[in-house]
Order: sequence, then C-alpha cells, then structure tokens
Amino acid sequence: MKFFDAKNRLGLEPFFSLSHDYLCIAGYDGYFRKVNPAFIKLMGYEQPELFARSIHDFIHPEDQAKTAANRAQLLEEVPLLHFENRYVTKSGEIAWLTWTSVAHPAEKLVYAIAKNITHKKKLEEERQFMIRDLTSKNSGLKQYTYTIVHDLRTPISNMISLFGLLDPSKIQDKETLLYLELLEKSVHELKNTLNDQVDHLKNNLLLKSNLEQVNLKEIFDTTTGSISSLIKVSKTSFVIDFSEFEMLVANNFYLQSVFLNLITNSIKYSKPGTPPVITIVSKKEKDGLQIRFSDNGIGFDMEKNKDKLFGLNQVFTNHNDSKGIGLFLVKNHMDNLGGSIEVTSQLGIGSTFFLNFKN
Repeated sequence: MKFFDAKNRLGLEPFFSLSHDYLCIAGYDGYFRKVNPAFIKLMGYEQPELFARSIHDFIHPEDQAKTAANRAQLLEEVPLLHFENRYVTKSGEIAWLTWTSVAHPAEKLVYAIAKNITHKKKLEEERQFMIRDLTSKNSGLKQYTYTIVHDLRTPISNMISLFGLLDPSKIQDKETLLYLELLEKSVHELKNTLNDQVDHLKNNLLLKSNLEQVNLKEIFDTTTGSISSLIKVSKTSFVIDFSEFEMLVANNFYLQSVFLNLITNSIKYSKPGTPPVITIVSKKEKDGLQIRFSDNGIGFDMEKNKDKLFGLNQVFTNHNDSKGIGLFLVKNHMDNLGGSIEVTSQLGIGSTFFLNFKN
C-alpha cells in the first residue's frame, strides 16, 4: 500500500493524524485497516478493538442494510458521496456521520472521510418537533373554532323555533311586530353566516383537553336547557338512567358538545309524525365505562354507510339542514378524550351510539 511507503509517510501521516475529520482506510473484507485519532476518540474504542470487529458491527442496526447496499455499489467503483448513517460508540451514544468514499480496486482498499453531523441532526429534530408542536396548537385553535361555529347553529335553530311559536295576530302593536320581524330576519342571517363558516372549516384538527370529574346529569341538564324550545316544539321525551355511574373523568366542554350533537341529531332525524324518544344510560363494562344514546328515529343503512359515518361532510339523508359535521366532531372529541365511539342502526327503527371510556 502506497500509503505506508516511506516515501509517502512524511507527507501523509501528519495530515492523517492531525485531521479533525474522520479518516479511515478499510479492506474489501469489511474491516478497518487504518483509522485516524479523531475517529478513535469518537468511537471510544482502542485501535485493536476497532480492527478486530467488522465495520458492520459498529453501524446502527437501522442503517446496516442501506450501508451494505451502498458499500456494494462502492466496490463496483461507484464513488460514495455525502452518504449519511449512524455509528454506535462504545458508550452507546449515536453519532451521525456523512461519508465520502472511493474504492481502490488494485489495493482492495476503500478510502473514506467523514464529518460528524450529529449536532445538525439534533437541530433538525428540534425544528421538526417545534413544527409539529406549532401545527398541533394551530390545529387545536381551528378545531376549537370549528366546534364553536358548529354548536352555535343549535341555539340559533332554537331561536328560530321560538319565532314559530309566536302568533302575530295576538300582537297589536305594529312597532313590536316590526321589531320581531327584524329580529327573526337577523337570526336567519346569523344562521346563514354560521353555515358559511362551517362550509369553510374543512380540516380534521384536534384540541388538547383538560380532564376533570364531570357529572353526567349536570351535562344533560345544561345541554337540554340550551335547546329547551327545540325539545318542546319537537315534543321530544327522554329516558335517563345514570344509576350505574354518574361521575366521569372527561372534558366538560367536549362532553357537552357530544351530548348536544347526539341529542339534536336524534331530534333532526326523527320519524315524521312520531315524537322523538331519546334514551341515555350509563353502563359499567368489563373494559371501562360506557354511555349509550338510543333513539326511535329514521335510522340509516349501516352496511352502506358504516365506513364513512364519522367522516367530514358525510351526509346520509336529504335533510336540508344536514352539514355532515356533527358526528365528525363527536368522533374527534371521543378520540381526544382517549375513548371511542361505536354505533348500530336500522332504517325505520332508530340508532344507538356507544361512547366508550377507559376510566
């Protein structure tokens, strides 16, 4: 090997020994023949230890296959440029290296130089983490906006129902009638505005939730109180049984939204001429706690719709107020709470939703 000739030793040895980059000479058999002090220091092994083991043994297990593939090309005299892989030091630390290597077929040797890019990789990982964190927070804010915009449509519908209960013929004051007409018009315009906002919020985004002990009866009372006129106009009745458990570790905001969407869906998709009957019960199951919502509504075809039931903008009826948002939000809320949701339904019979919680 010319590297070791006395003629070349004077010019190359100082360069080899003093370089802060990692200089290596390896044989075609996959063993080191010579390494510089910088590489020895990086790896933490004594030189004899490095020479006694196959180079393959020092490479991170996840990078061994790609390294072997690139080495095979290198031995076909294809130079290896800017190749990145990980080495495992004696202490167990991971070092990211980028290599430039060339083969010397006549000597059956590979000459390689590497730079340590571990710091660069860590900075990239931190940057990716920050991007994911900011994306998550941005997603949370959008999901929060999405939920508010969608859920505001329900009290607006409630107000519209109240106007339907008014009998204008009993109001004699013309000015009062005018104000009521203007108010009703404004409410309809607000509903249209909210519908437009829902149409523009299309991304499936999650909001981190704070868990706390919540009372199911209080959640039910608060939810139904906000839509009392809708319940009255639709002649909806409830069968409530929280005897197996009434307290649940959940997020109050999310659980109210789940109750609101499932209850209003049952009312919205009730059978014409048949007052809605909604049953809500708590059950202790083997794997956790469960809340069941059942109704006597129109139901839907499970075989046809089960795979897209909780998707965004999925509509299963020709109801003119359907936006395909409610069940999408319910599913997201349950996922974010660490739970799950299942459903059974029959056309003309009704639907049952199973909310499963781990606690």
